[in-house]
Amino acid sequence: MPDHFSVLCTHSGPPRTTARRCCLHTAHGDVETPAFMPVGTQGSVKTLSSDDLDSLGVDMILANTYHLMLRPGKNVISLAGGLHRFMNRKRPILTDSGGFQVFSLAKLRKIRDDGVEFGSHIDGARFFLGPVESMEMQRVIASDVAMCFDECIPYPCTHEYACKSVDKTLSWASVCVAQPRARGQLVFGIVQGSEYADLRAKCAKSLTEMEFDGYGIGGVSVGEPEQLILKGVEDSVKHLPEDRPRYLMGVGDRLQIVESVARGVDMFDCVMPTRHARNGSAFTNTGTMQVKAGRHSRDMRPIEEGCGCECCRNYSRAYVRHLLNAGEVLGIRLLTIHNIYCYMNFMRDLRQSIENGCFDDFRQETHRKLGHGAGPE
Repeated sequence: MPDHFSVLCTHSGPPRTTARRCCLHTAHGDVETPAFMPVGTQGSVKTLSSDDLDSLGVDMILANTYHLMLRPGKNVISLAGGLHRFMNRKRPILTDSGGFQVFSLAKLRKIRDDGVEFGSHIDGARFFLGPVESMEMQRVIASDVAMCFDECIPYPCTHEYACKSVDKTLSWASVCVAQPRARGQLVFGIVQGSEYADLRAKCAKSLTEMEFDGYGIGGVSVGEPEQLILKGVEDSVKHLPEDRPRYLMGVGDRLQIVESVARGVDMFDCVMPTRHARNGSAFTNTGTMQVKAGRHSRDMRPIEEGCGCECCRNYSRAYVRHLLNAGEVLGIRLLTIHNIYCYMNFMRDLRQSIENGCFDDFRQETHRKLGHGAGPE
């Protein structure tokens, strides 16, 4: 077992799953897994301060290399001494490589063998981002975990296109792993391959031979049906080493989280808790609540009875609804606090269920409360 990762226990069933309770050791502290990382694309989880994140029990957040490279830029973050000092964060940070923007900004980029030419989504200025540039920016950011630069494959795509894309991702990964790192920085490779099991196997096995510190599972939740999300997880995990963390990128639906944990995944990130808050929705233990709905206009109960977050301890549904409808940013902040709190509690209970040997009960209960997804097997 490497020094940076400890497998503490696995769920022994019945039924047998590969769910496991682990700990990722980083330069800025331990990350208890299975873990959910709120997204702080610009070096900020929207409306929350670093103290807020600490009080909510957030071990690790995700920031984005592409966006930080554009604003505030490498020189400013270098002057600050890295992103931790810039945003006054004392706990771990993981940085995406910018590879997702190869997918999401398709109309603004041109893929080359050595990287990607982008037109800035801000002002249209042309710039280049490849494996060398991405790893250099992540070294300056000094994130605890840096992700390899990859091509996130769109869905649907042909086997021929996916094969060429995987070869490009592997070529870039071999460059990334050889680049200088910040002190204590870990580097994860990313498994691609779209819906094709043979390509995911090829990619995972090739990355394993490069001996990364951990492995992301990429190219899922890009428009494909839910059953293909879990298939992508299965097709990837079974070819990855057990003594390294596995990170399912961009997935945050709680049913998908619990099903992916059952298949051996350790880490997750998603914009859902913050984006839903901005849209006026709250996550609860039994689903999702549209707080803006008129039926809450005179409801003096908290968002969720028994919830211990700052929002639910101090404010009513009617007040939060009023703030949202009045365009007051406090409404978004309070819902964000509630949603992140809900997610942290969910992950804490999930970890405890593995430790206690009752993960399958937790899995069944999650499906009962939150609806039907793939369903326990």
